[in-house]
Amino acid sequence: MSDKFVIVDGSSLVHRAFYALPLLSTASGQYTNAVYGFTTMLLKLIEDVKPDSIAVAFDKGRITFRNEQYKEYKAQRKPTPKELSEQFSLVKDVLSCLGIAMLEKAGFEGDDIIGTLAVQAEKRGCEVVIVTGDRDALQLITDQTKVLLTKKGISEMDLMDAGAVEAKYGVTPRQIIDLKGLMGDTSDNIPGVPGIGEKTATKLISEFGCVETLLANLDKVSGKKLQENLRNNVEAAIISKKLATIQCDVPMDDLPDSFIMQPQVDKLYELFIRLEFKSLAARIMLLFSDNPVEQIDKRTELQLPTIDIIVKGYEVMDILCKARTADVIAVYPLLAGHIPATEIKGMAISFGDEGYYIDGTAEHWDEVLGLLADESVRKITHDAKKILNACNSLGIAAKSIEFDTLLAGYLMEPTASEYTLPSLAARYGEQQVDWTEKKHGHSPEYIYWAAQAINELYQPMTERLQGAGLDILYREIELPLIKVLAAMESTGIRVDRQALRNMAIEISERIGLLLTEIYRLAEEEFNVNSTKQLGSILFEKLKLPAAKKTKTGYSTDAEVLEGLAGQHEIIDKLLEYRVLTKLKSTYLDGMDVLINNKTDRIYTTFNQTVTATGRLSSSDPNLQNIPIRTDIGRRIRELFVPGEGYDCIMSADYSQIELRILAHISGDPGLQDAFVTGQDIHTRTASEVFGIPLAEVTGEMRSRAKAVNFGIVYGISDYGLSRDIGVTRKEAGQYIDNYFDRYKGVKTFMDEVIASARTTGYVTTLFGRRRFLPDINSRNFNLRSFAERTAMNTPIQGTAADVIKKAMIDVSQALQEKQLSSRLLLQVHDELVLEVKAEEVEVVGNMIKQAMEKAVSLNVPLIADIKTGPNWAKAK
Repeated sequence: MSDKFVIVDGSSLVHRAFYALPLLSTASGQYTNAVYGFTTMLLKLIEDVKPDSIAVAFDKGRITFRNEQYKEYKAQRKPTPKELSEQFSLVKDVLSCLGIAMLEKAGFEGDDIIGTLAVQAEKRGCEVVIVTGDRDALQLITDQTKVLLTKKGISEMDLMDAGAVEAKYGVTPRQIIDLKGLMGDTSDNIPGVPGIGEKTATKLISEFGCVETLLANLDKVSGKKLQENLRNNVEAAIISKKLATIQCDVPMDDLPDSFIMQPQVDKLYELFIRLEFKSLAARIMLLFSDNPVEQIDKRTELQLPTIDIIVKGYEVMDILCKARTADVIAVYPLLAGHIPATEIKGMAISFGDEGYYIDGTAEHWDEVLGLLADESVRKITHDAKKILNACNSLGIAAKSIEFDTLLAGYLMEPTASEYTLPSLAARYGEQQVDWTEKKHGHSPEYIYWAAQAINELYQPMTERLQGAGLDILYREIELPLIKVLAAMESTGIRVDRQALRNMAIEISERIGLLLTEIYRLAEEEFNVNSTKQLGSILFEKLKLPAAKKTKTGYSTDAEVLEGLAGQHEIIDKLLEYRVLTKLKSTYLDGMDVLINNKTDRIYTTFNQTVTATGRLSSSDPNLQNIPIRTDIGRRIRELFVPGEGYDCIMSADYSQIELRILAHISGDPGLQDAFVTGQDIHTRTASEVFGIPLAEVTGEMRSRAKAVNFGIVYGISDYGLSRDIGVTRKEAGQYIDNYFDRYKGVKTFMDEVIASARTTGYVTTLFGRRRFLPDINSRNFNLRSFAERTAMNTPIQGTAADVIKKAMIDVSQALQEKQLSSRLLLQVHDELVLEVKAEEVEVVGNMIKQAMEKAVSLNVPLIADIKTGPNWAKAK
């Protein structure tokens, strides 16, 4: 049985992968779609074809011997996109780790190398499989050589032999070059004979066999016009065939001794983790190991050794003594209990070259916990908020936590899919482990490894933060904010449980009435939540105009229903039904089960490492999305009340903070003047956009100007604005043009921030927070446009997020310094919510207003509106 030699057309397949997949990138902005697609295809090829040997050929430069024969050869091709060109080195890194031979030669194309390798392999008696997306390679097919030709994207391929070529093209494999000689090839700029297409070329070659025989027998060609055309283009036909012919005798002086693949699994695994190819990282362990389970177990044993649990008292005290004298120690606890954790069942400590795990049953365990509260001991950890919450539940005040690898990872790569210790260790350290926090995080072995990993990550991550200009943001905002958030999570907010249940009953009754009305209007009962059934009712039975149709049927999403508003009574009922069912399930039913039976409080989680803009989010429940402008949204907010010992809820809300930040960043004199003089910004903008005096601005004009103001912040288009305010697209476009004409500083800022993003690949806030924009130079219009809008918005929205975080820290410190009982409960977008004692209302209100308005110094004043009430809604 002959050896199977696979030759891969690297240049062709990398290009196909790039254009077949969306423009993927890592959290740091490294483009990876071509690498991922090519690697996926290659691994599938190895699995399916099982080659005995393999090589990959690449083009080397754009100029080859063919350009000497015909200077216009491939001259029309555009330069390789930057997003693609920078991925070739990564593709070669993958091949190097796989131990696959790579070949390229100046002056020749990859096709020529492929042809040369195929001929040489045939002489050795090998069975050859050429893998490519270029049908030029079909000319190389012989009894020993076949071609795997990509058919659709990178997922489907056709195995082509001589019979398949003749069946599909009507010629033999070798006659493919004769076809090219006559019909040319626009992709390579091969001229061919003008006016001869594939059908005529195939007929002529079938009749005469080759270009040379055809040209020698032109008088036998049927049709005088065709004869004349060929006579006038003899040279074009000859040169075109020559250009299309793959050279199979390229001098190859540096061929490797062997084309047998020699994968370096560990290096490949590390590369895939760095490129965030998690599924491929797991796949190679199975693909390249004779016993993958044993292989994985060995890796785990090496990285996470079994340890002896320390229980002897004198050993614990000795460890604590050494820890207290260390410059900085890494701590990582084994947490248990409900979220947030209420128990610490063990803890690992690492400093210098030493590491220990101490079980919670050990003697002197209280002293171990006391280490967390020792202000003189500088500590580093991962996910400090969890530790602070656990300590709060145990009555311990954790202090001097000076570094959090979770936060550092988030700041450096704000769009990463995860910031687990294994993933951070792979990206910034030298450790690779196959364990996950979710599966193994409760084992002493994992806790022991985690402390060591944190210790090793401290220095490289600190240096990366400083190098990226993120150190001040990290030290002055994100790190101190952890303590504030932990306190808010531990405090929770009280909910009037009985009022909530009464409201749930009322809403359920309203939903039932709506369903009855919907069935009456539809003249039948059906599943309102079924897209298919609802689409059939609306667009087939009631004959309403269908805006969108997918492969599975009519679309009935919110945009479609809102577009149909007013066209049939059933639409308004459906829209209300959807709003009520969502609010009931999310907030009324969802919150009821989350209320603590002892305290009547809900304990939401504030997520610090989720959004790309730096904004906080909340979960279980999500209190960020309760609608404020609807009646039912306000009623839900009425359910949040002051707890025992407190008298009212206080709301402190920044006024138009994003527009004020825009005025500062853009430096626009007109926008700044409006805020400095205390004018109503929307009235001022209406006056500017409509070209009328301030006194003549109507309510409708102000409303439209408000939409323009906030739309500009988010990079709104004329289409989006026209839809929002109900005017024509042309009219909306005129509003935007007028805005930029009057506020030229804003237009200059928008243009400059996009230009900067195109160069650097990211944008920053006033505090240095970065957001990477991998699609900013994409050739895909939609992707590029979205990136441009993000580039315009992020410095504004991200700075607003930084400001509110800074305000939270300042407010919290001021409350502590004045030893006030009033406390922070929630942060929702630009608003802080507190519960306050009656006797502290005035002092707290003044203190918060000052702290928020002085959180950052801008060229325009920051204004915070302070209101109080018996519940959250009444405090607005």
